[in-house]
Amino acid sequence: MSLLKPRQNNHESDTTSPLTEQELYAGADAMEIVRDAHGYFAKRVEWRSAKETMADLERVHFIGVDAMGLLVTGHLTGAGAAVRRKVDAAPAPDTNKKSPAQRRTSTRVTAAERSEETASKTRDRLQEALQNRDLMKSVGEYEEYLPLSTRVVRELRAIFECLGGMYSDGTSLLLSASSVPSYIPPPEPSLPPGGKVLRTEKVGSGHYTQSTMQLLKTGFPQLDSYGEARRSVAYASVDGYCRQLRTARKKLMPPEGSAGSAIALAQIVDSAARDAVRCIEHTMVVVSGEKSVYRCVVSPTSSNHHHDESGPQRALAGCYSFVVAAAVDRLLDLIEYTFLREAGCSINLGSVGDGGAGPGNSEMDIRAAGSAAAAGLRIVDGVRMLGPSLSRLCDLASIGSGESTIASALCISLHRSTVKNCSKTLENLARSIQLDPLDGTKHVPTDARVAKVSSDVVHAIRVISPFASAYKSVSKRRTLPWDEGMGDDAGEIDIFVRFLIKQLIVSLQGKAQNYKNEENPDNQVKTHLFMMNNMYYLLDSLGPDGYEHINDESDENYRIKAPWFQSKMNKIFEGEKAKYLASWEVLNNHLTKVDERELNYKDKKDILSLESGRLIKSRFSGFIEDFERVYLVHRTFTVIDPKLRETLQDDIRNVFMARYKAFFDRYASIKFSKKNMENYLKYPPNKLDGLIGQLFASK
Repeated sequence: MSLLKPRQNNHESDTTSPLTEQELYAGADAMEIVRDAHGYFAKRVEWRSAKETMADLERVHFIGVDAMGLLVTGHLTGAGAAVRRKVDAAPAPDTNKKSPAQRRTSTRVTAAERSEETASKTRDRLQEALQNRDLMKSVGEYEEYLPLSTRVVRELRAIFECLGGMYSDGTSLLLSASSVPSYIPPPEPSLPPGGKVLRTEKVGSGHYTQSTMQLLKTGFPQLDSYGEARRSVAYASVDGYCRQLRTARKKLMPPEGSAGSAIALAQIVDSAARDAVRCIEHTMVVVSGEKSVYRCVVSPTSSNHHHDESGPQRALAGCYSFVVAAAVDRLLDLIEYTFLREAGCSINLGSVGDGGAGPGNSEMDIRAAGSAAAAGLRIVDGVRMLGPSLSRLCDLASIGSGESTIASALCISLHRSTVKNCSKTLENLARSIQLDPLDGTKHVPTDARVAKVSSDVVHAIRVISPFASAYKSVSKRRTLPWDEGMGDDAGEIDIFVRFLIKQLIVSLQGKAQNYKNEENPDNQVKTHLFMMNNMYYLLDSLGPDGYEHINDESDENYRIKAPWFQSKMNKIFEGEKAKYLASWEVLNNHLTKVDERELNYKDKKDILSLESGRLIKSRFSGFIEDFERVYLVHRTFTVIDPKLRETLQDDIRNVFMARYKAFFDRYASIKFSKKNMENYLKYPPNKLDGLIGQLFASK
């Protein structure tokens, strides 16, 4: 008879035992009697009836062990999860001695508030929780509690004490101390060679590795029953919470193609990352609750093992690891699913610096890639802060077997996988800027205004900027195309921002070349105004002295204070402005002074001669012709920022207005045309000034 067969049926029973406590203790006493009787006959094997009697005793003992295993499974499965929901906004304990500010931060955050937390608020809350001696009361929306009644605890301890120390190879029990093997193999499932747990299941299936779905075989029937029962409960607790958050998130999904769906989808990605961090917190509480169950039921009876210490220690560590590994396994699958499904890690945009586009590059634009990168960094932030505590919860320090377990290996895989996938989202962001199309009115504005790529990159930089510590955690462990240093040589997030700005400038310069291909040569000056618009926008949005402030307390009020940024932007801006203003210099060619010796008057001495009049007429007509030609082109351009618009208008005035005013005042009083004076004087300086003031207005 197999001892594991009854546990394969996944029985469920009420927490109330059909047996009375006295019947249970009587059964335990009977098991002891059977075991003693077996030992008695084992010492007298020369008796004729000894062998047959021992076989009968073993059969009876099998039945008792299976029955007790079913009772353990029923109790521990029927008890349910070792967590319960907290009361929202209930104050945390021991706040009387804290300051008002500390008491405010000690208040439990509601689920609604947690779903909208900024990066800094989440970090502050988790940091305070880590400094709190009672960590589990400061994280998550649930709290640990013991789901077992006093009577059930007594019954379970009685069973564990009765079966304690009896090793089984799965087919027979070692009832006699003399037949105990000198070596007890490690429990199954065990770590693969190398101690590294790899994914064997499909992403999104609810499992990361098949190891957590195998049957537990420690060699001790009571530990196997405990592990199988609590494994299913721990997994269901984490899985149910993940599904609950996912269902709530689906309700926020906008209809495909609806107005504002891009912004809503970015919010969904951010919400998915927040939910992933919430699941990390919940998993910690679940693991802590399972540790309480273990300490209440298994730990008090663990001293009943009479063999060498290594075997029982491995069995105890293995059964506890088997339980909590199921919870970590579900968490790991959820986080990888979030990266692949929500953060776009499954989209191949190629490598940064590649000339060609990878397959599927049209599926992720810069804004979506920025949101995905921020989501990845948010998850890394949660794993970075909570991962070590989760790993400690998955270990049993009191046992101290010194061997790695599946649960601890999964915690390492959690951190490794998160860092790897986050680096992919960062690379996708950089690559999406590189792959942004260089032509088309959507990407190259016809009026030379700020390009969409600039606002998208600014948005991306702002949403990733609050996660400087998380970025450092990634760069220390993985080489990145823009930062090949690792460990202490790894760069800060400013290096990544600088790389994004560099990619953006290259993209803008490529887009600006499209204006040079237009048929009208005058339209080519849009190249310079386009670059000016974008450089000024970047300075205003990201520079230390910019005017586009979001909120001084906002996580996204990021400013590049390094000297290189202002220097680079100003250099490009001033160079392009000089080229742009050169297009207005042509007007000065007509504002030259006529030599007084060439001005000859008719007999009346108030009208110039025909030849002398032509000298002035040609200057006025040439100016009017060039001004109207240039003005008609430039008035189609747009400068959104009012300060830049006024600055450019003043710069244009400074190119020729002073000379034109002097020229106009000098020759307007001379009658150089007999019939058409008004045609040559149609643009007095004040009218010309007004026309310049109308340039670059937003259409």
